[in-house]
Order: sequence, then C-alpha cells, then structure tokens
Amino acid sequence: MTAHIPLLTALSAPDRIDHPAVVTIGEDSISRADLYSAAMAFAERVTGAGRVAIITTATVDTVIAMTGCLFAGVTVVPVPPDAGHAEREHILTDSAARYWVGTGPDEHPLPVIPVDRRARASSSAPAEPPETATALIMYTSGTTGAPKGVLLSRKAIAACIDALAEAWEWNAEDTLVHGLPLFHVHGLVLGVLGALRLGSPLIHTVRPKPESYAAAGGSLYFGVPTVWSRVCEQPDAARALRSARLLVSGSAPLPVPVFDRLTALTGIRPIERYGMSETLITVSTRFRGERRPGWVGLPLSGVRTRVRDENGNDVPRDGVSLGQLQISGPTLFDGYLGQPEKTAESMTADGWFRTGDIVAVESTGFHRIAGRESVDMIKSGGYRIGAGEIEHALLAHPGVAEAAVVGIADPDLGQRIVAYVVGDIDDPEQLSAFVTDHLAFHKRPRQIHFVDALPRNAMGKVQKKLLTG
Repeated sequence: MTAHIPLLTALSAPDRIDHPAVVTIGEDSISRADLYSAAMAFAERVTGAGRVAIITTATVDTVIAMTGCLFAGVTVVPVPPDAGHAEREHILTDSAARYWVGTGPDEHPLPVIPVDRRARASSSAPAEPPETATALIMYTSGTTGAPKGVLLSRKAIAACIDALAEAWEWNAEDTLVHGLPLFHVHGLVLGVLGALRLGSPLIHTVRPKPESYAAAGGSLYFGVPTVWSRVCEQPDAARALRSARLLVSGSAPLPVPVFDRLTALTGIRPIERYGMSETLITVSTRFRGERRPGWVGLPLSGVRTRVRDENGNDVPRDGVSLGQLQISGPTLFDGYLGQPEKTAESMTADGWFRTGDIVAVESTGFHRIAGRESVDMIKSGGYRIGAGEIEHALLAHPGVAEAAVVGIADPDLGQRIVAYVVGDIDDPEQLSAFVTDHLAFHKRPRQIHFVDALPRNAMGKVQKKLLTG
C-alpha cells in the first residue's frame, strides 16, 4: 500500500521537530514540537468524530484543534466567531456536525471536545488519511441564498499551497504575518495550513492593525485591500515593512491608488491573486514576474482558465473584452454539501467551474477581474460594462476614498450606472466628468450618491446588494 503524503508536511516531518516557534497569536506562542504533540493528543480524542465544528477565534487552541482534526482525518466545519444565531444554526444543521471542538456556545447542545495543550499522545501517529478525504466544509457568504457548504479535499488544499509556494517562492525561511479571520480561504487555508505545510513560522496579529504588522518583523505579509489602505494611512507603519520580501493582497480588488501608495512607502510592489472558496487560489502575479496594478496575473501551476460570453463562446484575449471566468484544475472543490443540483449548475458539461466572475485576459495570459457577473456586469445602452473599471477610475480622483458601482434597472438604457462614493468631494457632475476623462463616455455614472461608508463583510468585500436593497 502506498503511503499518503502528509497534508501538513513540515509539521509532520520528524527531522524538523525542533524548528523554532511555529505559531504566535497575539501574546501567545507555541513551539513546533509542542504543537505537534498537543495536536496528536487531540487527534486521539477526536478520531471517529466524523464532522466537527470549530469557532474560529484567533487562538493557539484553535490551531491545535484544527491540526488535530486534520491529523485524525476528521472533517472541520469553520464557524465565524461573530456568526448570528440563525447563521450558526444553519451551518450546524446543514453540515450535521456532531461536536464542537475547543469551545462551543452555551446555547447549543452539541457536546464539546476541549483542547488540552499539555496532553500528549499515548500511541504512535495515526495513518495519513486519503488525499481525497474532505478536510474542510467552508460556508459561502450566502449572498444569493442560504450559505452553501463547500467541500474541500486534502489534495485540493495541498495543490493550492504548493502552487503558491512555487509562484511566491514561499518556504520555511519565511516568517508569515497576518491578522485575517480564520474562517475564510485567505486566513485559514493560506494563512494557517500553508504555514504548517511549508514550515514557515506564523505570526497572527489577532487583528490586522498597521502597528501590529509593523512590529512583527515578517518576510511575507497577507492582507485584504482595507488592511493595505489603512497601512498606507500610517506611513511609519508602512515604511517598517520595507524589509519584507512579499506583501500579498487578495479577497477583493486592490485599488490602483492603494497599490501605488503602498509601493511608494514600502518599496515593494504588492502581489495580487484571485480565488474563491470553490476554487481556492488559482491566479496570481509572481515573485519573479510582472506585478501590474489592477491585474491578478497568471494561472497557477496545474490550473487552466478560459473566458466565455453569455452564449458560451470564447471571448477574445485582448485585455478589454469581458466574459465569465471558468476554471479547471486540481484546486477545485468536490461540490456543495447535499446540493447536487447546485453543484451541477456550477459546472459546465466538460467539467469546468463557472466562477460567476467577469474578467478580461490579455494575449499574455494576464487576468483582470472586473467583478461578479450577478452585480458587476452592467448592460447599459447596448454595452457590456464592468463595474470594476469605473470604480478604479473613481478611485483615481484624489477626493475619493472608496467607491462602489452598480447597475440599476432603467426603462431606456436597460441599466443605468450608479456610483456610491465615500470621500472629500460633493460635486457629482465634476466626478462624472472625471470618469469621462479616463473612460469611454458611455461608462460614466449617470447618478452618484455620496455616503459615509460602504457596507462590507469580514473580508472587506463591498456588499452591493445592501446598496441597491
């Protein structure tokens, strides 16, 4: 029988058990050896539990519980710490989780398997589970209905991390720093499991504050655009990152002005990448390669992409024409839990995943994300317009701090372009004219609303349906 390659390769390697502290969260830290021992002991306790739920607070105990479950081949269901009662009930009922691990809310009757950091395993390490086994069930944001459980296999997670290690030259000599939530791909799969697979020490700052990032002294930093925008608002904190090797931005498009400001302050052009729960990370700029503001780069190793129009035809790779991005490769999910119809709808007849994102691709293969097809593809006056390029044009105005563009039903145009803007400007005609100077006339906003803030989720993505509500 062929032995399975460990998912958490570096943590499982006996020749690296004395590697220095591998996980630091806030003021708490645990050595690699102690993490391995505590996780193995937890694996003994949780073996056979089937599916378990973890409230993903940023603590060392959460990492021990997560790691122990993966050692034992137990499927983990991450639950946001701030989930409301109805969301939590849906996740638990839909996933059929049998236990809380670590801690659990008082009001829910599931039994709890606690973490004991001092415990040590009484037997040898369990056999590595099959690579096809489901490691995680991650729930979508539920923007088009109840959140769906995304089934992620061990091999998909491994393929994603290994491809990013190649693209970013990420290895055990890096120290990874981030303060992202542990219930999303960015913070959990990349930000925790990536470090444990590749062996790079992890510093989690609990919250992604500029001063915490500045004090961490890492070589590799993860953030979402809101994080990098706030870093740029504190120039001294930004300059403290000049010794880093890579700054990575994801989960939402990085505005070009933030890219440029971050580059000027740190001397580092940030890496941008693209992915989603169903695909993990599939496209990225490279450590040794072009990093262009507004573009997310090339497909990762093993990943194929194509762009189709609404009739299923290939869209020209001219960097301008827009279509829906479809993906094939080893990082794809295994379907939506208990929803074969939704799974089938998400796939093409020849096995490609329909992302629902609209993109333009150059002849070189460079990708630019224009937004979600459901809310960001605007059909106005016979034109197909991506909301993202209008948002980038608005953000180029020195008085605009944030911008979101949507299409609103219009009896004449089909949809009219409407912008919501945060900033130090209050003249809609001047702002519309500014966009016209940058883009074609038909892409100008027909209405501009000035607001105090844009509604965002935990990963910094604008919730446009709340704007049009």
